Amino acid sequence: MNINSFFLIFYLLTHERYTEGVRDTGRGRRRLPLRRPMQDSIPGPCDHALSQSRLSHSGDDDVFKEPMRKRRRSLDQRFRAFPPVEQSAFKEYEKLESRTRRVLSNTYQKLIQSVFLDDSIPNGVKYLINRLLALIEKPSLDPIYIGLFGSTGAGKSSLINAIIQQAMFLPVSGESICTSCIVQVSSGCCEQYEAKIHLLSDQEWKEELKNLTKLLHRTEDLGEEVDTWDRDDAVEEAIWKLQMFYGNGAERKSYEELLRAKPKGKIPTSRIITLKAEEAEELSVKLDPYIRTQRRDLAGEPTETQIWPLIKHVEVTLPRSELIPEGVVLVDIPGTGDFNSKRDEMWKKTIDKCSVIWVISDIERISGGRAHEDLLNESIKACQRGFCRDIALVVTKTDKLHLPEYLRERKVGNQAISSQREAVLERNDLIKLQRSRILKEKLKRKLPTDSKVLKTSDLVYTVSAQEYWQPALLTEEETEIPRLRGYIRKRLLDKKKRMVTKYVTEAFGLLLLTDSFNCMEHLPNEYLHMSGLRRFVEEKIQLLEKAIDQCFSHIEQPLKEGVRNARTSYRRILGACLVRSRGNQGFHQTLKAVCLKNGIYASRTLARIDLNEAITQPIYDQIDPVFGGIFRAGKPTGSTLLPHIEAFKHTLQEKMMEMGVRNGWKYDSYKKSFLIQEISAILGGLEDYIFRKKRKIYESLTTSVQNDLKPCYEEAAQITGKKACERMKDVIRRGVDRQVAEGMFERAQERMQHQFQQLKNGISEKVKGSITTMLTLASSQGDGLYKELADVKSEYKEMEKLHRSLREVAENAVLRRGMQDFLLKMSPSKAVPHKE
Repeated sequence: MNINSFFLIFYLLTHERYTEGVRDTGRGRRRLPLRRPMQDSIPGPCDHALSQSRLSHSGDDDVFKEPMRKRRRSLDQRFRAFPPVEQSAFKEYEKLESRTRRVLSNTYQKLIQSVFLDDSIPNGVKYLINRLLALIEKPSLDPIYIGLFGSTGAGKSSLINAIIQQAMFLPVSGESICTSCIVQVSSGCCEQYEAKIHLLSDQEWKEELKNLTKLLHRTEDLGEEVDTWDRDDAVEEAIWKLQMFYGNGAERKSYEELLRAKPKGKIPTSRIITLKAEEAEELSVKLDPYIRTQRRDLAGEPTETQIWPLIKHVEVTLPRSELIPEGVVLVDIPGTGDFNSKRDEMWKKTIDKCSVIWVISDIERISGGRAHEDLLNESIKACQRGFCRDIALVVTKTDKLHLPEYLRERKVGNQAISSQREAVLERNDLIKLQRSRILKEKLKRKLPTDSKVLKTSDLVYTVSAQEYWQPALLTEEETEIPRLRGYIRKRLLDKKKRMVTKYVTEAFGLLLLTDSFNCMEHLPNEYLHMSGLRRFVEEKIQLLEKAIDQCFSHIEQPLKEGVRNARTSYRRILGACLVRSRGNQGFHQTLKAVCLKNGIYASRTLARIDLNEAITQPIYDQIDPVFGGIFRAGKPTGSTLLPHIEAFKHTLQEKMMEMGVRNGWKYDSYKKSFLIQEISAILGGLEDYIFRKKRKIYESLTTSVQNDLKPCYEEAAQITGKKACERMKDVIRRGVDRQVAEGMFERAQERMQHQFQQLKNGISEKVKGSITTMLTLASSQGDGLYKELADVKSEYKEMEKLHRSLREVAENAVLRRGMQDFLLKMSPSKAVPHKE
């Protein structure tokens, strides 16, 4: 082994330790001395990453403080969840990112040291320092949230347990009833199993307590109606919560009395309960009372269960897993939301931040029940308003099959079925075929025809956690648990590839400019070049604004048609929401709960009620395909936003290339390359801004209607006495009629159009501001922009190598995957399980 190879191996083994220090961002930030006002506006270095002396003198000592073999093992543990081929690709991208962070940190330190004693700092140097710090502190990878969306008993917890290879880790539904709180499960760098139970704040609980007591104490004047009124779900839930938290008889106390009452359980002042354990089983036992409760035997409930009504959500962190990679969060999402405003808001936000949603339904409900249809509709809305890019239906408990009944009703195939296993596999294939077709048709009605989710082949999975743990009929592969794990790994690897490519490219652009700051040649002609470029940019921004206007104009006609449909159908829709097959029996307090929450009621056992969404649904039916088309990625069309921004970016980059050749930028190619790379960074950041605004735009219709109907809901909630339920319905009907006559749907239309206009203005302002700053930075004119800085040529050369290696790493990943696929095709099938 030659000396160069030795140092290369040594570097690859030791650089990660330093990088992990750099990633610990935000905690060691400090400002430059206040006695220099210009310097005080620049963020200082992280305490653990700035000092050059630490890097050059103490770094080697730190590395040798722990044995090399132990360090190698700790590095490999980060990739334990990946098979060898994917592991190699992930490691290469990690190395690229790590080395890039080190180059950025070194450059940052040099810039800080070169201006530390200056009385004034040029704007260009400020820009560079802030951009470098932002890149250094940028998270390595935003988590991928995979939402498991289903009703109680659908098999969400069992599926998570199987995916993470921990049987009975999360409690599954049985005789006990699981809570409706959100549970997040992820793996991390911790050595122990850990759970954080987040509780409602004192103010949030007071708000819920007030609504619960209002719900229970409005029956005094019902008179004869009390005898026929049956306790409904809303009342049962309210009584249960108050008894659980304060004890028996709490449901008869007033709001003021309950505020003075002492809760049965101890509430931590931090409103967070942290549980830790060495083993999964130990944490499961500790966690069980918090997320699993029983309605009976309240006196015997453990203390942990007694604070259940306060639980907002739970975060569970596992040690590094061999099956689930770090960076993936599995989220158990209850199917209907929550009566508490904060929990219900978190329910929606959690759905919206999931990039993948698996709608969970067991095999027995998939045919006869409508619960999974409602969940699918909610998931499709998440595609419109949130970050969701992929939806799948996961059918659980697919090992369940009554063979004689199946054979009697069997209508497909002529091949004889000779075993339970053959019947299960045939039934599962049939469900996949049928449900994939139904789901695809539903998605086509709501989403653009070229949406990515419509092209996927895996819209339906048929899984069996029971067979995964105790194989009797199916192989491990046939339970489809490994397929779900493979899907998770692929999503994470693809996201890591995109993130590192963008990160390295952005860093390279900054190093290009930093190095060019010390180049003083050919400055006299630079002003002419930049002034022409500024004029070109201003013209193209005006064209971009027109393109955005044209893009958003496609929503106007569907909006108008939707408003017309809503005006003609709202009475029928509202009537269907207010009428129950059993009459008012068991519905009075549910309707009161709806009014108390401004038209929305979420129950753990009944379907979600949202009057505002129901009467605006005809508008959404019209706009959904167009709305999805506006925000999709794809080929540039008149109705698609992101491709217009992409086209704008390419136009600017091509112009810079053209000007560089024509005007002799061959002497200043660094600057040309910086401008090209920085435009990608600026416009690439717009995508996150657009998707954050998208939710507000989409929900503006229901928000507008809810605000207009709020007085009507408040009036209905105050009604008590005889025939209160019918009187509440009359108030709601009259209130909606009055608001529709006064232009409620037209106002909702105007508010959505206003939100689109605000988005256009925001895009325009961000583009103008960022590109103007960039061009000023690249221009030689200005307030002392150029000055002698520390030499960063070595960092630039290192960054140039890293940028060139991006293509090589991508090609290696493709080659390895091709080899893996070939070997999988050539390998023999796994043996079929057999009963002992």
